[in-house]
Amino acid sequence: MPDIRAELSENLDEAEWEWLIPHAQRDAVIVVSQLVDLVDVGVAIASDKTSDVQVWIDEALITKPSNEQLGKWNTNPSQRFHTLIVQPYVLVQEQ
Repeated sequence: MPDIRAELSENLDEAEWEWLIPHAQRDAVIVVSQLVDLVDVGVAIASDKTSDVQVWIDEALITKPSNEQLGKWNTNPSQRFHTLIVQPYVLVQEQ
């Protein structure tokens, strides 16, 4: 069995908002609070740990981008994010 945590850790990256816009347009961006480890969220999603994911959703630690966030990022397309792709989602965390 592959080590999902190690694989996802290797895939951590950084991206500018401008590069993430196409993913936001297809509603695939998930914003991860800085209070939660990006890799932990990726592992939970990849492993179908729905109870963990639901707790983070309920506590608003993972959300879809709000209109306010989208507006702010669209005015600053060079805003940088930590990113992690967990198909079909792109997890982002503001730097």
